[in-house]
Amino acid sequence: MRLTGRRQRSVRPGRSLILLGTLCGLFILLPACRTLHPAEADSVPFLTPEIIAVLPHDPTAYTQGLLYHAGHLYESTGRYGRSELRRVDPATGKVLQRVRLEDRFFGEGLARVDDRLIQLTWGEKTALVYDSTTFAPLGRFSYEGEGWGLCYDGRHLYRSDGGSRLMLHAPDTFAVVGALPVTRGGRPVTHLNELACVGSHIYANVFLSDHIVQIDKQSGQVSAVIDGSRLLAPRERDALPADAVLNGIAWDPREAVFYLTGKLWPKMFKVRLE
Repeated sequence: MRLTGRRQRSVRPGRSLILLGTLCGLFILLPACRTLHPAEADSVPFLTPEIIAVLPHDPTAYTQGLLYHAGHLYESTGRYGRSELRRVDPATGKVLQRVRLEDRFFGEGLARVDDRLIQLTWGEKTALVYDSTTFAPLGRFSYEGEGWGLCYDGRHLYRSDGGSRLMLHAPDTFAVVGALPVTRGGRPVTHLNELACVGSHIYANVFLSDHIVQIDKQSGQVSAVIDGSRLLAPRERDALPADAVLNGIAWDPREAVFYLTGKLWPKMFKVRLE
């Protein structure tokens, strides 16, 4: 499910407001809700991003996937007719390399497997494969369902589809080899979106929220919640459209920091988690 601008085909007139009202009653934080109200009490800790640096980010980039490798950010942007794969200088936000997707594709999650980049598409059931250096197309994979987020842990690719399960794919064939149900306090966590694989955890944006959940890769249980509601100032948030939500997680293992941003955000944040 997406709001106007990202999921134009999936939201019927009037359903966006109904969805917002419904989810405000659950544990998911929406921009319109602002505070997290757990469906049931649990002991999951809240982590606050410690901002190390505020960096520029292309405000026209509808960020769907983000990863860091060898000093560069790689970004997948969405929207039909405007989706791209990009290599970006983190310090300046300058796009150093780009390739535009066919107009029929809506770019989504992005992962790096050895010398390949794999980019999901939303409803087209197609993963696009590129050479990670030249961005030359290397082929395509097919899959069932929607593509939202993607990350690689060195063994499996993990794919989200907006539900409460992460699908596990073989990196060479993209065949489904398993599924990981994600729960918090025994209840499913839905709207899992952009993903980052970091050690024994998977970090996932929760769509329509200011939160990232830290998921134990073995059990699927949420072990922490990262609150990103204070990354942008209220006046900055108010100036953005409704679908310009937090989305984009990249991990730099050398510095042990995350890069966080959102759709159409003019800023990117280099953070550590407290």
